[in-house]
Formats: sequence, C-alpha cells, structure tokens
Amino acid sequence: MVLLCVNLLRSSRFCSRPAHLTRNFWVCNGAGHSLKRAPSVSSQISCHGRTHNVHFRASPTGPPLFFCSSGRTVCFQISPKATLPLHPGPVLTQRGHHFHTSAPVRAIPAPLIWLVLKPLQKLMAIILGRSIRKWWVALPANRRQLMREWVWQRRWHLAAGTGVAMVIIVLLLLTHLDESPMTGRTRLLVFSRENYMELAARTSEMYMEEFAELLVPVTDPRHQVVERVVQHLAQRNKDIPEVSQVTWSVHLVQSHDINAFVLPNGKVFMFTGMLDAVADVHQLTIVLGHEMAHALLGHSAEQASLSHVVDLLSLILLTAIWAVCPRDSLALLAQWVQDKLSQLMFTRPYSRKLEAEADQVGLQLAAKACADVRAGPVFWQQMDIRDQLKGEPTFPEWLSTHPSHRNRVAQLDRLVPQALELRESCVCPALPATDPRAVFSKSVRVLLENAQDQRRGGQEGAHKPHLPHRPASLPTELPAALLASPNVNQESKVPVQSVASELAVSTSVPAAAEGGESHVVQSTS
Repeated sequence: MVLLCVNLLRSSRFCSRPAHLTRNFWVCNGAGHSLKRAPSVSSQISCHGRTHNVHFRASPTGPPLFFCSSGRTVCFQISPKATLPLHPGPVLTQRGHHFHTSAPVRAIPAPLIWLVLKPLQKLMAIILGRSIRKWWVALPANRRQLMREWVWQRRWHLAAGTGVAMVIIVLLLLTHLDESPMTGRTRLLVFSRENYMELAARTSEMYMEEFAELLVPVTDPRHQVVERVVQHLAQRNKDIPEVSQVTWSVHLVQSHDINAFVLPNGKVFMFTGMLDAVADVHQLTIVLGHEMAHALLGHSAEQASLSHVVDLLSLILLTAIWAVCPRDSLALLAQWVQDKLSQLMFTRPYSRKLEAEADQVGLQLAAKACADVRAGPVFWQQMDIRDQLKGEPTFPEWLSTHPSHRNRVAQLDRLVPQALELRESCVCPALPATDPRAVFSKSVRVLLENAQDQRRGGQEGAHKPHLPHRPASLPTELPAALLASPNVNQESKVPVQSVASELAVSTSVPAAAEGGESHVVQSTS
C-alpha cells in the first residue's frame, strides 16, 4: 500500500491556496518510511469554515492513494474513479478524527528556573576565574609584561567600555521599576506577579504534601477560628484589588513552631504553636494581617528580584576573586567573606525593611477589620519575654532578617494612633478605655515583684513567671483567649456569627484582666 503524507503547518485550519505536491507531499509506504516524492501531481487545496474539505485534482488512471494521520502529519485516502470527468477530480474525504493541535505544555516559572541555575552560575564563575588564574601563571614573564603594557595603553578604552556596560545595567534596572500597590514605594521587580503566582501554586502543592499528616481537620474549633478571622479580614478589606482578586484558604498545621505564612495565591498556613502564642483574637488578627500583607505587597517576588540582581553582579566579583587569589584555599575564604558581606549589606537589611512594611500594612488591615490595634505591641512584648524565659540566644538586629522584638514594639506604638483613626473611620465598635499595653506592663511588673519576694523568702521550687496561653480548666487543644468569644467552643453547632461581633466582645477582656492581672501573665508550675 502507498501512503501520501501531508506535513501540516502550525495553523489549525487550511487556507485556500494552490500548492504543488512535489514540494509539500511525500509518498511513503505503510510502515511510514519515505519512498519518493510525487513527481507530477498538482493540486488545489481549499477549505471552508471548519469542515476542512480538501480537494485534489489527479489523474483518474493513477493508483489509489491513502492518507493517514499521525501527530502533525495528516493522511487521507483518494479513490479516483474513471467514470468521473477529469476537471472535478476526486474528493478527498477525511478519515478518523478532526484536526487538532497538541496540548499546550505548561512552562516552568521563571523564578524556579533561576533557583535551579543559581548554583550553576556560581560554579561557572569559579571555573572561569580559576582558569584565568592558571592561564596567567602559565604565561612566560615576557608575555605577562606585554599583557600589562597592552592593558595600560588601552586603559581609557577599557574604562569607557566598563562605563557603557554600567549604563546599560542601570537602564535595564530602571525598566523593571514598579510601584508597591498599597504603600506607593518604588521597588525593583525582575519577576512578574504572574510568574510568582505559578510558583506559589507549585509551592502550595509541595507544602500540602509535606504537611499532609499534620493538617488539623476543618471541623476543629481552632481551624474555624483562623478561617473566620481570615475571611473577616478579606471581607473588610475587599476594597483593595489585591485582596478581592485572591481566594483565601486556611490550612492549620499541628506543630509547636510559632510560625505562620501566606503564599501569594492566598494559601494561609498557620501553625498551632502560633495559636498558643497569641493571647486573644485581636493579636491573631494582627498576626494574620501581617502575613497577608506580605502576600498582597508581593514581597516574595521583590526579595527574589533583589537577590537575583545582587547574585548576578556578585558573579563578576566572584570571578575576580578566583582569578586573583593565588591559592584555592584563599579563594574559598574570600568567597565566604564576600557572601556574608552581601547578606549583611543587601539581603538582611532589605528583609528587615519588608518586615517593617508588612507590620505597617498588616496593622491597617487589622484596623479595618475592627481589631484592637493596641494589642499589636503587646504581642511582640509577649514574644520578647517568652524568648527570655526560654533562654533563647539574642543576636544584634543587623545579623537578623527580622527586626528585633523591641524595635517592633516601638514601631507599632508609633503606628497605633494612625491605625486607631482608620479603625474609627470604618464604623467599628468603640474600644474600652483601658489600654491593653498598660495592662500588660502592669501585669509584668507585678509578677516580677512577686518573683523577687519569693526569692527573698528563700522558698524552694518557686514558679517562674511566664506568658500563659490557656487556663488549666480549658481543653489543651484550644487557646483560652480564642474561647473568649461565646461563639467559639467545641460543642457549638449553631451558625457562626460575624467576627466583628467577636472582636467587639473580646475587647472587654483587657479591662476584666486589670483587677486579677492573671489573664495576660500568670505563674505556672
């Protein structure tokens, strides 16, 4: 059997055009192997709409032809009849399925490609620098002198080329400047938000697989609390396009780590250790507002863009280090110093800047959600005392990617008056006159005085004061402060009321704690 195979172009439909089969058609056998070109067959190819009817004019005495379909090659069968006149020719009928193109291939996100190529770039820079050093060492003394003279004679040309290269780099960076959606700050974005949305989808799948056995059921009261707070934050801030365009979903992970994060695609991951660390729903709202602010502002794409530019520029320095250092050991030491200096000068200060911005925007989100924004500084005071009581090592802020707890308290204290004005403009319930910051400070002072009195009395087994997260009478699975709302309990089967009412109810908690001082801080064994 003889096959006539047509090699299609990328277009999904034929166009009316004459064609000569000696250029576009091949005659092949049944096994698909090409035999020869058709030497003298001409045709008129036409189509109408989506029928894809193809008409060929051929000799009626010629052998029958069969067209098959495989991938992008479409084949048909022609059975010329002698009774038909020559001018209309036989009609080519399609056999099998309709024409179709291959399924689109999902492209790999650009940030993921960069993460893979990042170590390869450093390796290539090291190899290049080391090769230059060995080449220079192998040169005779007279050749080295000639090279030095050549460079000195063309020093101005080299300086001009370096200047042009720097101008080009600056222009490229200027074309990637962007404005932060909520703060209006000018920033550098090499990767687009769309790229990071694709990467966030893949990252969320990885986290779901990693935490598959640790996820708390959605029926758990703790999950319901976090879910309601997140949805309430999204509802009260729906006027922000970045909030309304994202579908927010909550995943509660059973872990003692005090951590929470939100991916750019709206996936909220909260650890139960963070629920144990917050004292009430106001602090939980502020923490979630902070993490949502990271996602809304695109901090992950911004930080990766800075890291990408710094890494590319550092490749030049890395190549120079391996070319100049006489030994590999010195080159490794210089590379380590260069990496640490890059972190201390660029990466970590910029990370602290983004954290401070997320604190500011997160406090605004919480204020619009009618939370008591005065609880924000209290949370970081609690974290500071908790770290001290656990004996956690303290490092200078310039060595960390996050601001220190005390600096965060000071910054939030400065932002509270503005946040209170924003809260009042959103028609929220009035806050109690008692400031939770004053209540917390007084509670800590009283407990410290009691601890000192116990030490003076020489009592053995004195209890160390620390921040509690639940009374002993309540279940260990749910923080006590989150149960302050009457709508949050393990036995509740009634529809959940709005979080705004819960926030209004829980604002009375600091006032009640002023007398006993034990709601915020207490001594436990």
